[in-house]
Amino acid sequence: MKALLLREIKSFFGSPIGYLVIAIFLLLNGLFLWVFEGDFNILNSGFADLSPFFTLAPWILIFLIPAVTMRSFSDEKKQGTIELLFTKPITVWEMVNGKFFGALLLIILAILPTIVYVFVLSSLGDPSGSIDTGSIIGSYFGLLFLISGYSAIGIFTSALSDNQIVAFIMAVFLCFIFYYGFEGISAIAGGFSDFVSALGMDYHFKSISRGVIDTRDIIYFVSITVLFLSLTVYKLKTLKW
Repeated sequence: MKALLLREIKSFFGSPIGYLVIAIFLLLNGLFLWVFEGDFNILNSGFADLSPFFTLAPWILIFLIPAVTMRSFSDEKKQGTIELLFTKPITVWEMVNGKFFGALLLIILAILPTIVYVFVLSSLGDPSGSIDTGSIIGSYFGLLFLISGYSAIGIFTSALSDNQIVAFIMAVFLCFIFYYGFEGISAIAGGFSDFVSALGMDYHFKSISRGVIDTRDIIYFVSITVLFLSLTVYKLKTLKW
């Protein structure tokens, strides 16, 4: 699995993909948070609060993560190299985990520079340092869990088709459904609204963002990640058979 993980990282940074993902994520967040006028502009809000970033980031990642993962297995299938992977002395689980952790590491590298925002806000606060550190730490943890779920969904859709564009569209759709779809459906669910809302990532992400790490939220994100990785393994095993 380690060799496959290193191969994925080299492929990301051996082409413009890795650099583009990091640059686009940082550029879009920077423009919306510090330049463009609107609800996400931190300077115009009057508060030393990073919540606009954590509101915006999941929506940007809905498109960026599928763009990273769409080639994971679809490209292998299209080029016929998936058969070579099956002959390697690794299990299908190790193969999937190598692809998953490669994509996960790339997105984490894109997130790391945003920690600078915390120090900027801390210096802008009145008095200096008056920011809600607990909420920010919780939000970063929530974002990591969210990235994990998105990446697992993207890896799964890449195994369904040998067309990268199809894999990308399916991943965006599923990420949207699991992030906001259940929240939208809960509005018309009547007495089941709380239950339906709790099926979505947005509900658990907001819960973690309050600064309280609840085991139910962790179990939810781990379950989503394991579910889609398991589905990916099942799909690849059917191809292998």
